[in-house]
Formats: sequence, structure tokens, C-alpha cells
Amino acid sequence: MSAHLKGARAIASDIAAGRVSAVEVCRDALNHIERINPSLNAFNLISGDRALERAATVDRLRASGVPLGPLAGVPIAVKDNMCVRGMRTTASSKILDTFVAPYDATTITKLEEAGAVIVGKTNCDEFAMGSSNENSAYGPVRNPWAHDRTPGGSSGGSAAAVAASSVPLALGSDTGGSIRQPASFCGVTGLKPTYGRVSRYGLLAFASSLDQIGPITRNVGDAALALFVLSGADPMDSTAAREAVPDFTAALDGNARGVRIGVPRAFVSEGVDASVLSAFDASLDVLRSTGATLVDIDLPHAKFAIPVYYLVCTAEASSNLARYDGVKYGYRSPEASRGLKAMYEKSRDEGFGPEVKRRIMLGTYVLSAGYYDAFYLKAQQVRTLLRQDYERAFESVDLVAMPTSPTPPFKLGEKTDDPLQMYLADIFTVSVNLVGLPGISVPCGFVDAPRAGGTDRLPIGLQLVGKMFDEATVLRVADAFEHSTEWSHQTPGI
Repeated sequence: MSAHLKGARAIASDIAAGRVSAVEVCRDALNHIERINPSLNAFNLISGDRALERAATVDRLRASGVPLGPLAGVPIAVKDNMCVRGMRTTASSKILDTFVAPYDATTITKLEEAGAVIVGKTNCDEFAMGSSNENSAYGPVRNPWAHDRTPGGSSGGSAAAVAASSVPLALGSDTGGSIRQPASFCGVTGLKPTYGRVSRYGLLAFASSLDQIGPITRNVGDAALALFVLSGADPMDSTAAREAVPDFTAALDGNARGVRIGVPRAFVSEGVDASVLSAFDASLDVLRSTGATLVDIDLPHAKFAIPVYYLVCTAEASSNLARYDGVKYGYRSPEASRGLKAMYEKSRDEGFGPEVKRRIMLGTYVLSAGYYDAFYLKAQQVRTLLRQDYERAFESVDLVAMPTSPTPPFKLGEKTDDPLQMYLADIFTVSVNLVGLPGISVPCGFVDAPRAGGTDRLPIGLQLVGKMFDEATVLRVADAFEHSTEWSHQTPGI
């Protein structure tokens, strides 16, 4: 087995024990990326020289007897909307095509302090706005399981990189499902932490009350370790919570005894592909076999989550993206010499893609005089009702189980002409962001999809949602599920 193909914890253990060098692991990973990235388009940037230099530093520290961090020598990829000092950070947008970050995001600092080696920046939907990774200025990412299918979005590059065994760990950001849905579509594990668990400092903002950084991994144990490294208060981010950070890996005891899991059957029964429902029902049986108790619950306002989300997130996007005006940094139109107004108009028109423009215009509209109360304020009121639904549910259960996506991975181009259908792909994920809860997607099955000359196996994901700052229970049950199934051990034939 090539040195980089193991999980993050296994790689770190091998390097610490001297069974393999960090440089060997890094070189193997870079060679693998160079080989498969042309067909997947998962990476916007490969930082080979920097990565090998970092790996060599890990080897020198080990040779000198210095204790290594928990991710020492592990190759990781970072979604291209997080700042890494001295590295291009584009958010997959033309408007930031030449922007080089002058500082590190807090998550990058934490990962490198733990010894991780950044091998590149991954492709994503522009400014994290999308559910298929087709809104990138650098072209779509292709699903490793079927190259004519979407890997999900917006963290599609990160999920595809992990699924294709390019790296064992990648960072994504999740505003309405952008870690969990790509994880589901690519057959890997994706964890969206509680809002505030992980600092957002250095993340290019989309919707500030919804955005959260989290890991995408091949197994739950690696996600638990990554969350432990990433979590904690940060003086650079006032929304980063001061909650104590437990050892999340210590919670993984292999069973779910005593855990009560709520199932919102009315909510998950409408508009869901039959193959997804079948996999979900089978997953509930597995959860029961691990010792969990299933309880029927009701989330009466969950059906309103999509319109609420697309009012709140677009309003915040309109505000956050106002800074990209052709003045301070980023793209400036060649026609800027025609005057200030032309510079603003042309720079933003030429620099942003269609989906980003759509959301900016919608957000500006709902914040405008005469419409604020009717749309944005009303959406925030329904957001409160959603929170109350979950609070009532958590009075009687510890977790909520749902499919991650209502469909298996769909074909590239299938929904691009119908934004509403694209938005509805996030029906099971957006409420978790609106309420600020932790959620994880783990592989729970496959569906066979015919194609010319053969059949594709397409992954399906199970989502588990927990109470605020109770990632330990989410991870414990996800780990028990993983060890009771075979799905997380399967990889695409790259």
C-alpha cells in the first residue's frame, strides 16, 4: 500500500514510529494528485515544494526526539476559501484570481501546529455558493465514483480529493450542507461542527451566521481527531465559543447503547428518491442493532427551511461580498478608467459568476426598504421556530437521523438550468446551519445507476444531527454505525 493511502491517524502513527518518513508520504500523495487531478479537477492549486519542505521539517523533529503533534506528517487539502499565507486564495472566483493571502486562517495555524502538511487548495463552488461544484471559475469537479456526476457542493473538491485517496483529510466549509452533502455524494465522512466550535477567522465569508469550517475524512475516528485539533476559542473571532474542547476520540467506544435517536418520518418521506429511502431505512436498523433506541419525532417547520435559508444567506452574502469592488484587492475591470461607477459595475459584473450575482441581487432586494420586514425579518422569525422545533425534539432524544441528500449524486448539468431544483437538494441539511447544530454525514449504502457500457455505483449518506456542542455523541454513534457496516471501507476505482 502506498504510504499516503491510510487514514490520518494511521499515517501519523507510522511517521512517529519511524516506519515511514513524512517526506515519503508527502511525495506519494503529490504523485497521486498529479496523476488523477486532470480527470477530477479537485485541486485549484498544488503546493508541492512548500509541502515537501514542511514534511522534511517533521522528519527532522522526529529524528531529534521532539514530540510530534497528532497530525504530524499527514497530507491535507484545504478548501480554496481559507487563507494560507503566501498561497493563492481564490474562493474559485475570477474576482480573486490573483489574490495571495497575507495571513493564515486560525484553522491553518492549528493544523500546522499539529504537524499537518498542506499539499494544496481544493476547487469549490464560487464563494461556497452551490450544491454541485459547477459554479467554479475553474470548471466543475467530477465525482470519483462516476465522472459524469457531481461530487456535491460547495466543498466538492475536498470531498473528491478524500474519496480519490489523494489525502486522508481535507477541510471544507458548511453554510447550508457544503461539507455533508459532498461527503454523501463521494462516499466519505463529513462533519459540520456546532456554530462557534471552530474559528472562522481567515475563512472568506459567505453568510456569517451560518458558515462553519469542518473536516472531511475517510473515517469517523479521523474526523474526531481533526475536530479536536481545530476546535477552541479564538481572540480573532468573537463568535468562536469558549466551550471546553473534549477529547472527541475518547467518546468512540464502538456502540450506541442508551442513545435515543429521533426520526422525523413525515419530513423524510416526501420527495426522496426510493433508493435513498431504502438505504435510510436499512441504516435505522443498523443503528438499532448498535444499541440505540429509535423515537418518532416531528419537525413541523422543517419544510420551510429552504426558503428561510435562501433569504438569510443571500442577505448576508449581499453584505459580505460588497467588499469586492475593484478598489482594495482582487479583480479590477480594464474599463475602470471610465470612472468610479463604471469601475464598480464592470469589476463586479466581470468578476462574479452567475450564481453569485443571483444571490447578491436577491439578498440586496430582501434587505431593501419596504421589503426587509416582509422577507428578511419574517425569515428570521421562522428561523426561531425551527430552533424551537429542535429544542423540543431534544427534550426526548439525543440525536436526529435523516438522509443527507434526497437523491444520489446527480449528473453534471442536470440541474444548472433550474436553480430551484438545485436549492431543494439541500432540504435535509440547511436547517442544521440555521439552528447552529452539529451534524455528520457517513456512508450508508450505494445505488447502481446504468450508463452506456456499464453501471456506476453511487454513494448514499446518512446524516446524524446532535445538540449544540455535543459532537461527542454525534461522533460516538457515527463511529458505531461505521463499525457495523462496510460502506466506509469502499473506494472508487481510480
